[in-house]
Amino acid sequence: MRLPEWLAWRAAVTPERLALVWGERQWTFQALAREADGWARRLAGLGVGFGDRVALCLSNRPETVILVHAASRLGAVLVPLNVRLAAAELLRLLGDAEPRVVLVETATRDKVAAWSGHVVDIDRDLDGLSDRCVDLRRDVESDDVHTLVYTSGTTARPKGVVLTYGNHWWSALGSSLNLGHVASDRWLLCLPLFHVGGLAILFRSVIGGFAVELHERFDAAAANEAIDRGVTLASVVGTMLWRMLEERGGQRYPAHLRAILLGGGPAPRPLLERCAAMAVPVLQTYGLTESASQVTTLAPEDALRKLGSAGKPLYPTRVRITRQNGSEAAPGEPGEIEIRGPVVTPGYWRRPELTEQVFRDGWLRTGDVGYLDADGYLYVLDRREDLVLTGGENVYPAEVEAVLLGHPAVAEAAVVGISDLEWGQRVVAAVVLRTGANVSEEELVAWCRAQLAGYKVPRAIRFVAELPRTASGKVQRWRVRQQWEEDRI
Repeated sequence: MRLPEWLAWRAAVTPERLALVWGERQWTFQALAREADGWARRLAGLGVGFGDRVALCLSNRPETVILVHAASRLGAVLVPLNVRLAAAELLRLLGDAEPRVVLVETATRDKVAAWSGHVVDIDRDLDGLSDRCVDLRRDVESDDVHTLVYTSGTTARPKGVVLTYGNHWWSALGSSLNLGHVASDRWLLCLPLFHVGGLAILFRSVIGGFAVELHERFDAAAANEAIDRGVTLASVVGTMLWRMLEERGGQRYPAHLRAILLGGGPAPRPLLERCAAMAVPVLQTYGLTESASQVTTLAPEDALRKLGSAGKPLYPTRVRITRQNGSEAAPGEPGEIEIRGPVVTPGYWRRPELTEQVFRDGWLRTGDVGYLDADGYLYVLDRREDLVLTGGENVYPAEVEAVLLGHPAVAEAAVVGISDLEWGQRVVAAVVLRTGANVSEEELVAWCRAQLAGYKVPRAIRFVAELPRTASGKVQRWRVRQQWEEDRI
């Protein structure tokens, strides 16, 4: 299917409408398109053409937004890299992606200094770049590859997820049909742009015709101030929302805030209940890199009625729950979440064996565990790989974490299973306490025992200063598990 290149189309339809806000600076869609054209010609001058990979090792900044759109002018494949990775990790990704050029900034230049390919520092080398007069694309094919996104690392080995123009188009359309958009909307973007959750907001903005307010990094006070100034939509993960509510100190949000989309894994019930008590319009979502962001989102009118649900599939995505033998689970029965539709990746970069492994009869096996209730609403329980099997019983870490987070002294918690000769696995937890709080391991175990079945109660709890997280804020349970196992050696 042939589509108009979306920024070119948007700039022609609503040229003077606000597109991007960065501090005191603002861009209309026309101005954004003009700068994207300029950068596309610079990329062409660097030898970039159709199908070439362009890697970005850049923080959240206006140039990153512009380059996201510039790549599509040439039919180049965008490869956003996690700026928080170590040099060795970045070099492995570059070796896998083999980009024509890597664009860096002052803060990331040294991390890719050992890369043998072409590296351009946009803070230092911009004056030395020359434009090439080329025909810039104003139409795209939906099956053409737009982005190569490496998974953020909830598992030890990142995977390159191929995403097409069609994947991004249908994801943006599904979001728009669920939430609706008006020209005065402004979406707070404080997720990293090397994460699909951040990139998706850019595409929704251009396709929907509303503004994005870009922040370099997440800061709870700055996020709350942005909402007070006029932000109507925001995307965060649970840790971010906790910090925003803490910083808010009980003060209500303004009526113009239409929704806070909450992703990044199952949301702890105490957080959702606190939002409900403060009338915060939080909508839980479920998505993954392989689906170009959202799969399901709770509709605004269901936020309280279906508290804890991630909602129903966005149009036109389909969701089903399967048992281990591949048969479809009954309503309320936990199983593996599988998805199908035009948002789903065609596969993994140069990993045909993995692509074949995760697809079953056209359905993507997500590896996540959840269930559909009788009304068709999705409830996400956990990652299948994080499921703890102890004494023949299944324990979902998110359920235990929610109980721990309900204790007034606990700020963050991560529950994992570690090997045990008698039980196969035993449940343990790493906990971060709130500032100034004090509680003993025995007290937290007793707290859990009062609310959970005995086999779900952590057998040991350790207190840590922080939990290992991905750049998007997800807890890396595999690292927590690794730390426990290493300490036992």
